[in-house]
Amino acid sequence: MSTFKAPKGTYDLIPPDSAKYLAVREAIAAPLRGSGYGYIETPGFENVELFARGVGESTDIVTKEMYAFETKGGDRLALRPEGTASVLRAALEASLHKTGNLPVKLWYSGSYYRYERPQKGRYRHFSQVGAEAIGAEDPALDAELIILADQAYRSLGLSDFRILLNSLGDKECRPVYRAALQDFLRGLDLDEDTLRRAEINPLRVLDDKRESVRKQLTGAPLLQDYLCDACKAYHEEVRELITAAGVAFEDDARLVRGLDYYTRTTFEFVHDGLGSQSAVGGGGRYDGLSEMIGGPALPSVGWALGVDRTVLALEAEGVELELPAATSVFAVPLGDEARRVLFAKVTELRKNGVAADFSYGARGLKAAMKAANRSGARYALVLGERDLAEGVVQLKDMESGEQTAVGVNEIVAELESRLG
Repeated sequence: MSTFKAPKGTYDLIPPDSAKYLAVREAIAAPLRGSGYGYIETPGFENVELFARGVGESTDIVTKEMYAFETKGGDRLALRPEGTASVLRAALEASLHKTGNLPVKLWYSGSYYRYERPQKGRYRHFSQVGAEAIGAEDPALDAELIILADQAYRSLGLSDFRILLNSLGDKECRPVYRAALQDFLRGLDLDEDTLRRAEINPLRVLDDKRESVRKQLTGAPLLQDYLCDACKAYHEEVRELITAAGVAFEDDARLVRGLDYYTRTTFEFVHDGLGSQSAVGGGGRYDGLSEMIGGPALPSVGWALGVDRTVLALEAEGVELELPAATSVFAVPLGDEARRVLFAKVTELRKNGVAADFSYGARGLKAAMKAANRSGARYALVLGERDLAEGVVQLKDMESGEQTAVGVNEIVAELESRLG
């Protein structure tokens, strides 16, 4: 027994449960790959200022949750708490926006880190799949991403999730709303930290989860009452496109989300079977983020979906994923010569795309067959001295128990035929 354990608030993905996480990642990525999104991978840490500027210095992510550290060379770095700022930084650094093919459509998958109070569905290390469409202002892009996320969830068999939708306005209309909201918040009985947040970015207060704050927000001015005509028209087109695609959603005038860079369209996927940590994913439009981190004006939109919480949502609904068998064939050699022959056949099976495993170590027949059962293989290959002399291998169907002698040179073709 090791004296070391995974750090608090983290987890290890180990078989067989890890197969669920891989399947969820693949399901979320599949509609993106079929819609022009290319894969991008960024470092696990970045310059701390990238997140301070992009995510927002007033956010809990930056002020309380970010893992920041100084390197031996004096650089201030942070483990990435989210993916959008990193992906946009990488796209700008590689000048992807200068290729003339906008929007730049990218998807990513990876681990993210936030120092939070651990509980079910909220970890200090978590996994997300995300998508970003960079460099175009078009309601169809916003709608596309919402539809693709809905498609991914439904392909997994999820049905009890809801899509919340709102508009946060733009640089023309949001300042007027910001001032009205600040006036309202100054009249409430709020602690000093919350009042300070209200002066920096009052929309953050609307995202406060504490009941003592939420009770006081009744009657707060709503952004939808302050939207300019352009933002109203943009939002209405997003709604119409989603509706035409048959995707149901709920208008939520109080939906803000926890990052400062959002403008106009913002959305969240929630699952009521997860308790307090009900958000399984979300995103929105971030038209000013590129300029915030030193780039040109590049209106963009994106989302991130939590792999961990999606798995919890599947469990809450009792959905069992159809996972491919890790092993289809398990080879059991009895004797040194049988070992050489079967190992060659296992190698050949693998080259032909058949998942095959081998009984390693000097196991007897009984122990080896137990290992074959535990592997989940549909077929076992058993080869002993008498079989070798006759040029056959025993093919056992692990479901029916039926056993057949098949020529050693025909076994690969026979298994390919049986496994389809």
